[in-house]
Amino acid sequence: MTGTGKTLRLGVAGLGTVGGGLLKLIERQEELRIPGKLEVVAVSARNKTRNRGVDISKFRWADDPMELALAPDIDVIVELIGGSDGPAKRTVEAALRSGKAVVTANKALIAEHGIEIASLAEKHNVHLLFEAAVAGAIPIVRAVKNSLSGVIVSRVSGILNGTCNYILSEMLRTGAAYETVLQEAQRLGYAESDPYLDVSGMDAAHKVLILASIAFGAQPNFDQVQVEGVDKIDAMDITLANKFDYRIKLVAEAFRAKEGVRCRVAPVLVQKEHPLAQVNGPLNAVVVEGEPVGRLTFTGPGAGSGPTAAAVMGDLARLFEGPATPPLGKPARELAALITAVDSAADQGSFFIGAKLADKPGMFAALTEELAEAGVSIDKLIQESAGDTGAAPVAILTHPCPRASAERAMAKIAELKITADTPRLMRIETRA
Repeated sequence: MTGTGKTLRLGVAGLGTVGGGLLKLIERQEELRIPGKLEVVAVSARNKTRNRGVDISKFRWADDPMELALAPDIDVIVELIGGSDGPAKRTVEAALRSGKAVVTANKALIAEHGIEIASLAEKHNVHLLFEAAVAGAIPIVRAVKNSLSGVIVSRVSGILNGTCNYILSEMLRTGAAYETVLQEAQRLGYAESDPYLDVSGMDAAHKVLILASIAFGAQPNFDQVQVEGVDKIDAMDITLANKFDYRIKLVAEAFRAKEGVRCRVAPVLVQKEHPLAQVNGPLNAVVVEGEPVGRLTFTGPGAGSGPTAAAVMGDLARLFEGPATPPLGKPARELAALITAVDSAADQGSFFIGAKLADKPGMFAALTEELAEAGVSIDKLIQESAGDTGAAPVAILTHPCPRASAERAMAKIAELKITADTPRLMRIETRA
């Protein structure tokens, strides 16, 4: 779908941080390189009177975003409500059925309902674009879908959540506890008042699943994504990992395996020379690996009003360029059921174990005995003084072993109360 007479008439549903930023950009569209004109006809949000830093009185107001989806004088719905279900899903579905193009920043909607939403867009031959759903201003969706369509992708990985990256970077820089840095992130606007979706890893999981679907021609299946967050990481883990010349990052990745495509999000130790180790603060980075290009790294601001609104504007500009193409790269009916859960028994690698040994005789010997009993061999070890805390921080790097073996040892260590806390187990990325 393209705009009538080089003009696209928009209905904007959701006027939060991104929605307000988008309206400000549209006011400055003459300064941009958009091959047509964007006209906001109507808007919808939960609160009509909230100050958004932009005058919305000149637009028609709709209490229900469904009004925008069904309005005959609107060509495009920009969905910025969020959430995988509820008004966002209903509005997008109604818009597509009405023959309207949809531009959205809703990663949860695409990750959890991608097949049905994409099928609906294809059935009605309309655009469904979602560049803003992944990595903010980094044009990674378009790059993987179009520019890299001639690449046989083997792995897509990266730092896809700026909140978590800021927290981990600041914990390393300052030595402060997780809770302290989270509060500062909230004060600066890098974290929401309810940070669960970010710190649990769920936000990054939605994003990497979208990239996996496009990169591997796979049906999105969120139930098969393995997800761990950053909320259990201790400041001492970061300090001791640094002494081993590693950085802890929340890494989202999708990669080819014998059984299909594996997707996971978890804190990972990466060597300090690794491209992802150099990405700090609220930045995002995506690494695409495949034949015949090798490794490509994309870095940039991954969230916030400006970067995400710019990504939405990029999709709006795309609407002037020609007819719709399959939203997920291949037609929805051709996407294969490739996403499979990570099997810890088959997951081989080296691991970091962080814990605080209880201040009792024989605890260190008991720890190493349980690791040996599970078949986990120690490669390197650092033990700090307990001081007046009553617990001695310890960090262990293991030789390669099945993850299931390390998990079995961790469960036994917790059961025997060898440590004063719950031990943390993190994979080590051995590839530079």
